[in-house]
Amino acid sequence: MENILIIDDNRNLQMILKNLLQDAGYMTNAAYNGEQAIRKFKMQNPDLLLLDIRLPQKNGIELLEIFKVQNKNIPIIMITAFGDIKTAVKAMKLGAFDYVTKPFINEELLLMIRKALDNSALQNEVKILRRKLYNQEQINKKMGNSPAITKVLRQVDLVAKTNMSIIIEGKSGTGKEVIANLIHNESPRRENNFVPVDCGALPSALVESELFGYKKGAFTGAAQNKKGKFEIADQGTLFLDEITNLPLSAQAKLLRVLQEKVIQKIGSNKPHKIDVRFIAASNLDLKRSVEKGDFRNDLYHRLNEFTIQLPHLKERKEDIPVLVSEFIAQSAQELKKNILGINEAALNKILKYEWPGNVRELKHIIKRAVLLENTKTIQPQNVLFDKVSSAQENKFFDLDDYYQQILQGELKLFEVSAKFSEKVERKLIKKILHETKYNKAKTARILGIDRNTLYTKMEKFKIE
Repeated sequence: MENILIIDDNRNLQMILKNLLQDAGYMTNAAYNGEQAIRKFKMQNPDLLLLDIRLPQKNGIELLEIFKVQNKNIPIIMITAFGDIKTAVKAMKLGAFDYVTKPFINEELLLMIRKALDNSALQNEVKILRRKLYNQEQINKKMGNSPAITKVLRQVDLVAKTNMSIIIEGKSGTGKEVIANLIHNESPRRENNFVPVDCGALPSALVESELFGYKKGAFTGAAQNKKGKFEIADQGTLFLDEITNLPLSAQAKLLRVLQEKVIQKIGSNKPHKIDVRFIAASNLDLKRSVEKGDFRNDLYHRLNEFTIQLPHLKERKEDIPVLVSEFIAQSAQELKKNILGINEAALNKILKYEWPGNVRELKHIIKRAVLLENTKTIQPQNVLFDKVSSAQENKFFDLDDYYQQILQGELKLFEVSAKFSEKVERKLIKKILHETKYNKAKTARILGIDRNTLYTKMEKFKIE
């Protein structure tokens, strides 16, 4: 049922219009002046305005301009006396849908209102369709259009319109944040914030202050109030990436937020209601993490209202040519290189590779190839990812050099893993652990992996 806001200082006319519209099946609200009209417009988000031109405080033309700034698509029908027709025509040039003169014929006004609402609904449908087509185009560029990805997109389309909490599982580099962002953009919350949080990068001591925020003076160094991620994401979506890295104490507090929809800032006794949609992601099997005692069973079931499993890149190699083309275009623009495509032999080389680092690794390798290429087409010799032999490792591997590249964010551990043997990977991890005085959170952050992955590698390589 559509809601119509009547803005007119004539109370008798207001009553006539209210009765007419309610009998026709519409909801109605009324305002007598500009200030009241602006307040009700913001609070009630009406579907159509009936706006008198002559009003106290602000006239109808001034209000029209204000409303169109706040919602350019809102249909507005001006109410005018016969002598104000020129002003009504001006109003239409400023965006009014139409005008009606007093005294009006009831049937003609109802027909005009129906036409305006139908036109507005059609515009909204077109807008939604364009957004969906744009999102589809963007996701095809970032993810591809293989059957495996098409299945994921069908799941996104199904769940995005709901308010369900979602778990996205997939190996590092498969595009979990891309899918989370798409869900947000397809949801009713799209106009509000999408707030990503890398749980693996949050130092344990700062988890609560980052998520919940704090009041000024709550602790030494709290010089001013700070909003937490929950508050920033209010009315929007909070994306908790690599959620298994949250300490169990923080998991307990997250569970309470999910249950009660309330947060409490550090240093405050006042609870704060929030309305947030939660999307969690992990490169680990969360069920296994629950079984091992690393993740709370009750939190898992709270979050797991819907699960999306992202496929490994090697399972959807038909997407690779699309992704390569997109990454070449992006890298060429960023690096200011005139690279137009890729040699067939180079593409075949890419297609034969297993891609342990998934889409992220492909993007980095294409960027490196674009940088190295001196022709307009990427050649096979510039596609560098093959593991070197043990005999070559000493020649090509400089531990200090790779350590510096990792520190500067120019290299990730999976790129080293793809090129060198596990022996080299072990040396690099041991060096960084030594440099950080065995601070595992900091080591994982430098390596570009989560803490659970670091623990797994330390166990595998027998690093004490």
